[in-house]
Amino acid sequence: MNPLAQQLNETLQRESQPIYAMLSTLGKQIYFPKEGILSQSAEAASKAKKYNATIGIATEGKGPMHLKVIQDTLSAYQPKDLYPYAPPAGKPELRTAWRKKMLQENPSLEGKSYGNPIVTNALTHGLSIIADLFADAGDAVIYPDKNWENYELTFGIRRGADIVNFPLYTEDFQFNSEGLRESILAQKDKGKAIVVLNFPNNPTGYTPSREDGDRIISALLEGAEAGIQLVVVTDDAYFGLFFEDSLHESLFGKLAGLHANILPVKVDGATKEEYVWGFRVGFVTFAAESADVLAALEQKTLGIIRATISSCSHPSQTFVLQALNAPEFDTQKMEKFHIMKGRANSVKDILDSGKYNDVWDYYPFNSGYFMCLKLKTVDADTLRVHLLNKYEIGTIALGDTDLRVAFSCIEEPYLQELFDTIYQGVLDLQG
Repeated sequence: MNPLAQQLNETLQRESQPIYAMLSTLGKQIYFPKEGILSQSAEAASKAKKYNATIGIATEGKGPMHLKVIQDTLSAYQPKDLYPYAPPAGKPELRTAWRKKMLQENPSLEGKSYGNPIVTNALTHGLSIIADLFADAGDAVIYPDKNWENYELTFGIRRGADIVNFPLYTEDFQFNSEGLRESILAQKDKGKAIVVLNFPNNPTGYTPSREDGDRIISALLEGAEAGIQLVVVTDDAYFGLFFEDSLHESLFGKLAGLHANILPVKVDGATKEEYVWGFRVGFVTFAAESADVLAALEQKTLGIIRATISSCSHPSQTFVLQALNAPEFDTQKMEKFHIMKGRANSVKDILDSGKYNDVWDYYPFNSGYFMCLKLKTVDADTLRVHLLNKYEIGTIALGDTDLRVAFSCIEEPYLQELFDTIYQGVLDLQG
């Protein structure tokens, strides 16, 4: 094993044996090179005042070389903030700004010990990093039965983990915290599990109540007290889009410092929060009581980044940073929030009219981008294909009965027509 990896492992063993034990085989072996090209280039950047012939970019006129046809479209930005490589951990100013934003939006983080957000190539990359660091073949990865299909690829196919699902809802359509608890305690013989909490949920647009949030924390704590080492990932892709009386904070804040057997990891990003899907800017943040543990986890995370994509897009980070620092940012973001909330409320009013009760129910939703119909009389994929072919309407079929509708991409005046047409599609199939 590389001495740098061994040194990081020794730090984790000394400071937190449970967190060390959570690491995958790859997680134990990975490290960030201290004496490679990047570290030597960083040293040269501060000392090589005459000529700096280290890192592989081209320069011209004391700045990064660039093409005028590109810079003309980006003239609001300095070339130095666009063309050079960003650091593997991300633009330092952006990391600071995102940490400040996290604290403002999650007051429960006040006084807690958590690391500086590490920039990722959006949330899928962040989840992939966590899978690489902590998931080995046969490890249990726990999340609800209504979930984003990429979890299966990321944790199951790529890493060989065992996927453990539990029903998202109870019979009275509350979050199934007892199902979560049972799934965790069932891993006692393994002694380890990864739990993924995604609120607002994709595909249902559901966020639990504050009381259910407390039950989730209790279930996790019970598992930790039973000796199960838990990597708890809060997938906060749609964070902030809370339209009703539900949790309005990430559970990351309550998980930080909860128990030595719990490693909280927040995966979030500007992707959906700031409506910049194509920018691919996300973050991974760890919480741990020891600063040395946080530093070691950051180094291992940087090792994964260096070994896969080297670093994330510099222009995208610059664009997001400028937005976060802009005086108009909060006002403009609130304008978009109210548009999204208006769409969600309209969908609920339309569905609560009783007009469609003979052909579907709908799962509770109160946040995010989506909602799901529970079809009573026709197959979901058959309906999906029929709607596409006859009415040129796109939806997502999930299993036999569930049809996901993204109200995020349908303007409010057209929502009534959308659901009327879906209803007509069901009637068509009923014959």
